[in-house]
Amino acid sequence: MSRRYGVLWAWGKHSVALVATVLTLTLGVSVASAQDMPQELAQGITVTALGDSLTQGYGLAPEAGLVPQLQAWLTARGHMVNLVNAGVSGDTTAGGLSRLDWTLAERPDAMIVALGGNDLLRGLDPALSRDNLAAILARLQAEGIPALLIGMPAPRNYGPEYQAEIAALYPELAEAHDALLVEDMLAPLAERIAEGDRPDAVFQGDNIHPNPAGVALIVAHIGPQVEALIARVAAPQGM
Repeated sequence: MSRRYGVLWAWGKHSVALVATVLTLTLGVSVASAQDMPQELAQGITVTALGDSLTQGYGLAPEAGLVPQLQAWLTARGHMVNLVNAGVSGDTTAGGLSRLDWTLAERPDAMIVALGGNDLLRGLDPALSRDNLAAILARLQAEGIPALLIGMPAPRNYGPEYQAEIAALYPELAEAHDALLVEDMLAPLAERIAEGDRPDAVFQGDNIHPNPAGVALIVAHIGPQVEALIARVAAPQGM
């Protein structure tokens, strides 16, 4: 993958104003802290993160990846939750679907689904990505496992029609399957670059995978929705 491609991906949103609007809409969810949950439930919650290299922690020290940083963020906020890293570098939505059975064999209480980046890098038909993600979310919904869907923006050089299909895909699937949503995992990194930071302030040398500082921005971005996911485990009825 080229350095130029990675920068285009990081700039996938049209404007910082749009990102701010999305954050306002998606993060305005009431959440419960561990203190609000029955103690035995809070201690026993397992959340599995099903994803690709961005979840797996490609190119980073073990403690600097998304799952360890998110675990530390949640622990610091009083949540007694065990995060499981089910990220596989290079995985597509089809790959995530193909390993869903053995991922669920560990009996997670909730799941973060962060797939689609490699579909975009390969220019796959958005309809295929939609079908694969729909199958994953439908399975989780049928088994009563709360889900958080995390999306990615299409690169600008793919054209407006492709971008529009991808932009609609994640919110429509989340609504159809009662999943929580973060529309764009990389939004805070794109914001920083739009504000004047160099790409290497938040990305590794490939301009595709975040560096530790970039991961920290992602954690702060998705963290409130992960807390909302934990709250759904604590009170699945009516949340």
